Amino acid sequence: MLMKNYRQLAMVILAAGLLLVGGALALAQETSEAYEWDLPAGFPAPRVPEDNPMSTEKVELGRYLFYDVRLSGNERISCSSCHLQALAFSDGLALSPGATGELTHRNSMSLTNSAYSATLTWSNPNLVTIERQILVPMFGEFPIEMGITGNEEAVLERFRSEALYEPLFAAAFPDESDPVSFGNINKALASFVRTLISGNSIYDQYRWVDKNAMSESAKRGMAMFLGETLECHHCHTGFNFSLSTAHVNTTFEERAFFNTGLYNLNGTGAYPAPSQGVFEVTGQSNDMGKFRPPSLRNVELTAPYMHDGSIATLEDVIQFYADGGRNISDGPYAGDGRENPLKSGFVSGFDLSEQEREDLLNFLLSLTDVSFTTDPRFSDPFAAG
Repeated sequence: MLMKNYRQLAMVILAAGLLLVGGALALAQETSEAYEWDLPAGFPAPRVPEDNPMSTEKVELGRYLFYDVRLSGNERISCSSCHLQALAFSDGLALSPGATGELTHRNSMSLTNSAYSATLTWSNPNLVTIERQILVPMFGEFPIEMGITGNEEAVLERFRSEALYEPLFAAAFPDESDPVSFGNINKALASFVRTLISGNSIYDQYRWVDKNAMSESAKRGMAMFLGETLECHHCHTGFNFSLSTAHVNTTFEERAFFNTGLYNLNGTGAYPAPSQGVFEVTGQSNDMGKFRPPSLRNVELTAPYMHDGSIATLEDVIQFYADGGRNISDGPYAGDGRENPLKSGFVSGFDLSEQEREDLLNFLLSLTDVSFTTDPRFSDPFAAG
């Protein structure tokens, strides 16, 4: 049943993807104002699809759409319901309720620096652009998130009949006589999400501006993080603190997924359905429990942790990796993840003193970017008035 659902979802993505083609020729003649990136120090330019060039007008339209409940089938949720700016565009929940109340199968990932993600979502190696990923919550039915499927015409009519949106769509897609379409909604949302770039944390201040910006404790934690004893940096590397990173200068693209020993049902290596990692997409047994290493930027704000939100605090995450996996002694998920036969060799466990734990935690806290979570460019435009 699970694999069947993924095939159905693939059909949804393909069908909705066809909506993007109609606007491609018009976009080739687009005369919108050129978009200028305001990138943090040390950040390369993100990749941008040729058929969806950036423009300030598309970004602004996308911001309105991101926060508008009218985009959901029953007008109960918006994209921002699961991606709160104050929480680095995560939602603080283990699993998130969709428009109908059905829970997602995965923890809502932070959208921090999604523009640099080599793959999108927790474990689908085929989702490599924000445009394709957005189609999943919009039209997917397993589970229902935005709930647009079956309500397509009603959703479009809301935006056609709303005076606010007439100039926004016209400015974003000036060469189209009827610009209100799902293809254009998708492009505008993707353009906005691509601007959600965070690179002004204490760590960044230390790296580029002031060598005294970080505490001595955080500096010691950084040295441990980047060292070979803990091996954190193998999965959380580079300016975005994720191996799964791509940008305009990328020559070799790493689409990384790892099994960290979070589960080991009955000693077989299995993870609980319906969230079993890359295995759900490929059906390959060695992909069981493999998930993408998320960026650690703003990690302080994105609890609870792991793909299913099953670890509550950063301190608990540190203990999990120190243990080399998780041992669940009883219940339906019983099994010793430390002995998972598919677990990555990077998750081998380590010993830390109390001071070292504090140092490592302080380094992770130094990745919080308060300016990102309060930036008015990313805020709810409906709340401004």
